[in-house]
Amino acid sequence: MARPREFSTDGAVEQAMNLFRRQGFHATSMPRLTARLGIGNGSLYAAFGSKDGLYADALMRYCDGLVGGIERDLHSGADVRTALRGLLIGLAAEGAADPERGCLLIGAVTERADHDATVRQVRSALDGVESALAQALRRAQDRGEVPREHRPEELACFLTTFLQGLRVMARARAGQAYLESAVDGALRVLD
Repeated sequence: MARPREFSTDGAVEQAMNLFRRQGFHATSMPRLTARLGIGNGSLYAAFGSKDGLYADALMRYCDGLVGGIERDLHSGADVRTALRGLLIGLAAEGAADPERGCLLIGAVTERADHDATVRQVRSALDGVESALAQALRRAQDRGEVPREHRPEELACFLTTFLQGLRVMARARAGQAYLESAVDGALRVLD
């Protein structure tokens, strides 16, 4: 009979996600992972199959949280410019406050570009971000907040790309004032 699991897989995924955000996949060794999670190799392999399996679960958690957070922020009831500015400034502030804690999407796609499953996970999350932005922009057009001549899909593509660039600049320690200025410039595309 198998022994019952003595740790929370949910908590382990959260801890691993935070470690992968700081160190990346390759620099996060198995001994470092098991020490951080407080489990042995056997428990990690039994629960997740491998380091890759744990990474995939951590990336999925991160992606779900990112897309879900963006959807919530864009449905806040505020006009689209206010909602977008709040979302972007919030992401910039998070990055500026702790630049070592990077964006797992950026880390995943740059560090594991040759790993098809990782690239698909990242692409799916970015598609979700883009879709949420396009929906918010279409609603904003219906309310007269964004000119009709703008194409919501194009704006969403630009804003998704800008959002990732903003996170890279935060990790490069650009500073809050710089990042806020960039956000204000980017939002002029809605004029």
